[in-house]
Amino acid sequence: MSARRTGGLLVAGTTSDAGKSVVTAGICRWLARKGVRVAPFKAQNMSLNSFVTLDGAEIGRAQAMQAAAARVEPSALMNPVLLKPGSDRTSQVVLLGKAVGEMSARGYFGRHPGSGDGRARPGRREELLETVAGCLEELRRTHDAVICEGAGSPAEINLRRSDIVNMGLARACRLPVLVVGDIDRGGVFASLFGTTALLAPQDQELLAGYLVNKFRGDVSLLEPGLEMLRGMTGRPTLGVLPYQHGLGIDEEDGLRVSLRGTVRESTVAPPHGADVLRVAVLPVPLMSNFTDVDALAAEPGVVVRFCDRPEELADADLVVVPGTRGTVKALEWIRERGLAAALARRAAERRPVLGICGGYQLLGERIEDDVESRAGVVDGLGLLPVRVRFAQDKTLARPHGSALGEPVEGYEIHHGVADVHGGEPFLCDTGGVPLDGCRVGTVWGTHWHGSLESDGFRRAFLRQVAADAGRAFEPAPDTRFAALREEQLDRLGDLIEEHADTTALLRLIEDGVPEGLPFVPPGAPP
Repeated sequence: MSARRTGGLLVAGTTSDAGKSVVTAGICRWLARKGVRVAPFKAQNMSLNSFVTLDGAEIGRAQAMQAAAARVEPSALMNPVLLKPGSDRTSQVVLLGKAVGEMSARGYFGRHPGSGDGRARPGRREELLETVAGCLEELRRTHDAVICEGAGSPAEINLRRSDIVNMGLARACRLPVLVVGDIDRGGVFASLFGTTALLAPQDQELLAGYLVNKFRGDVSLLEPGLEMLRGMTGRPTLGVLPYQHGLGIDEEDGLRVSLRGTVRESTVAPPHGADVLRVAVLPVPLMSNFTDVDALAAEPGVVVRFCDRPEELADADLVVVPGTRGTVKALEWIRERGLAAALARRAAERRPVLGICGGYQLLGERIEDDVESRAGVVDGLGLLPVRVRFAQDKTLARPHGSALGEPVEGYEIHHGVADVHGGEPFLCDTGGVPLDGCRVGTVWGTHWHGSLESDGFRRAFLRQVAADAGRAFEPAPDTRFAALREEQLDRLGDLIEEHADTTALLRLIEDGVPEGLPFVPPGAPP
C-alpha cells in the first residue's frame, strides 16, 4: 500500500457475534505487520465493556483491542458513539468519550412519539452521522487505512433510516463493505444471500464480498456452495476462516456468558504448584468489564467460572464480584439469590472476596444513588467500611500505583464516589498514600479495572488468596498477560493472512467500491 493512502473498509456481519470484531482486529494486525498505518473505527457501539483512553475518554473495549491490534493508541475518534444499556429499553449515551445522558431507544432513534410510523426525527440522525463521519475523516487524514466495524446486521431494515454504523455510514463515506457470516451457527448461505437481498439497490452497490467465519472441516466441501453464491449475487467470497479455540479477545458484550460455565477456555498448562485455585465470578445483572478476570483465567492452575448459586461458592478459593452498570440492581439480585448470606459467611470465615468497581461499591455499608438507579439511600452488604455516593459526572481515569509491594496500573469508569473510613488501604501511590479501595481481612475492593493485568501484583494477590484459602498454589513466574494478548492478536492476523484473499482485500481498501456490482432482488434465487 502506498504511503498516505487513505483507504477504508467496512466489516459488516449477518448477525451479532458473527465475528466482525475478530475480523476487524485481524485485518488491522495483518496490515500493521505490513507497515501500514492502520486504525480501527466503529461509529456506534452498544456494550458494557468499555475502556479509558489516555486523555480520559470512554470507548468500547473492542475498539481498544483493535487499536492494540493496529499498534496504535486508542482514541475517542475510533468509537464516537457508545451506548451502555441500563435496561431493556434505556442506555447511557457516551458521545466522543463523555456521557451525555440516559435515553430510551425511541428517544435515541428519534421516533415521533405516538406516530407509529417509525420515521426518524429530523436532525438527530443527520447530526450524529455528521459527527461520526467527521471522526472517520480525521482518522483517514492521519492513517493509511481505516478498518470500520459495523454493528448487528446491515439488514435490520427497521433501523435503516436511522443507521449511522452500517450501510448509512458506508453510503455517506463511500466505503466498500465486506459481510461476515458465521457458518458455525448454520444457514450461512441463506444469511449471506438474505442480507444482500434485503438491502436497497444503493446499499447493494457497496457490498463487495463475503467472508465465512468459524468453519470446521474440509473447505473443498464448501466450495460448490461458494460458487453458487457468487453466481446468485455476483460477489466473491474472500476467505473461509477456520474455527479457532480460545482466541480470548475482549468481548463486546455478554453473548457467550452463561450464568454458569467456565470463563473463556482455561489454559492447558498444568498448575505451577501442587494445587489449583478455584475462582467463582458472580454474573451480576448488567455486568460490565468482566474481561477483568481474563488475567486470572490465563494463569496456569487457576480455574475461573461464573456461578450464581450459593452452594457453588462453597469450594471457591476466591469469589469475584465484578463491575456492573446497575450497582443497586446487582445488589438486589445478590440478595434475592441468597448470595449475600454466602458472601457474609465467607467474610466471617476469612475466605477471600474481591469486589471490582460496582462490585466494590455493593460490598460497602451504604449506597446513595440518585443518578444510576435513582433509588436513593440503599444499604450495602456491609463487608467493607465504605459509603458510596453517586455523582452526576463520571470518573474516567488511567491511574497507577502499587499494592502488595508491586506496581499496578488500571482504569476507572464509575459514577460512584467512595468514602472509606476504615480497613487497610488497597492501592497506594509510591509514597504509601492511599489512592483507591480498601481491605478488611480477606475482603478486598477497588474501583480499578484491569489491575489484575499487572503481572507482579496479580501473582502477589494470588499468593495471598492461596495462603488465605489454605491451598498449595504458586503462580507461574513467567506468565506475562500483555505478551499473551499480543500472541492472540497475532493469531488473528495469521487468520487473515493465511485464510483470506489478501490481494483482493488490499484492492478493496486501496481502490474502494468495485464498479458494476449487480442488484440482487428479494425473493428466492433462480
